[in-house]
Amino acid sequence: MARLDSPECTARDRAEFERWLDARPDNVTAYVEAERAHQAAAQLAGDEMLQAAARIAWRQSGSESARSRWWVPTTMVASLLVATVVGVGWLRSPAPVDSVRYVTQVGEQRSLRLADGTQVMLDTDSVILARFGDERREVEVDRGRVQFQVAADPARPFSVKAGTGTIRDIGTTFQVSKNGSEVNVGLIEGAVVISNGLAQAGSALRPGQQLSYDHSGRMTPPEPLDLSVAQSWPGGDLVFKNRRLDVLLAEMNRYSATKLRLADPNLGKITVSGVFHIGDQAALLEALEQGWSLKAERAADDEIVLHRNPG
Repeated sequence: MARLDSPECTARDRAEFERWLDARPDNVTAYVEAERAHQAAAQLAGDEMLQAAARIAWRQSGSESARSRWWVPTTMVASLLVATVVGVGWLRSPAPVDSVRYVTQVGEQRSLRLADGTQVMLDTDSVILARFGDERREVEVDRGRVQFQVAADPARPFSVKAGTGTIRDIGTTFQVSKNGSEVNVGLIEGAVVISNGLAQAGSALRPGQQLSYDHSGRMTPPEPLDLSVAQSWPGGDLVFKNRRLDVLLAEMNRYSATKLRLADPNLGKITVSGVFHIGDQAALLEALEQGWSLKAERAADDEIVLHRNPG
């Protein structure tokens, strides 16, 4: 972990790390535990008792060096406390970083290139905060859905924070979706390691896998990711394969101020397959009327209600 965070980390080092992760499932758990210990140690910098012990140790280390041999172990312990506080203080005092906020409105998608060359696609109603410094690159997903195509930079690790979890990149294209406290991570290519500060273990994803976690720390096991579906929305399309109608409408509603509703909740059980352009409600409604015997009626300026067609 120290090697990955070092400015001297090379592409070869990161490749070796990726091979090590692939060697055994236990290696993923070991790495996540080391990362958690690192984060926990950093939190000690604000501990008042530790700071007080450090001050005492500094005084004693200079003025009491001539004491008898029995005092040496105590001095050594105090010196270790000094080293802990100083070291943790260094860990918690990173170089200044530049922060940039990116936002998309409802119905808007935005493709952008970050300062390091990383390509980012923001889906509708999404917010991220990018913090780049000399030693690391970090992006926080506040809400929405984002795809990252990470630029190689062995000297500066790339990580994404979403909710209580952290996604560490290893030369990757991946997607992060945050809806309230629910977070989903899907891997297109490469590899990522996901850790959750509240969880007891972490997980690594392989291409074509996804997992989810929430604020409680519960992390689902990796499961298959439909790549054709995942890769459709950055291109402006939504692909549905035998999806419930209520799920389809909820997804389409994310892209428009005019919401599609069901007159009867039981209609939500209808399964639909098709490819629909993001925000093209007219095409969707036409398909539902012709293929699924539904009728659309405008109930208000911002609402269209779907009924079962009695004919």
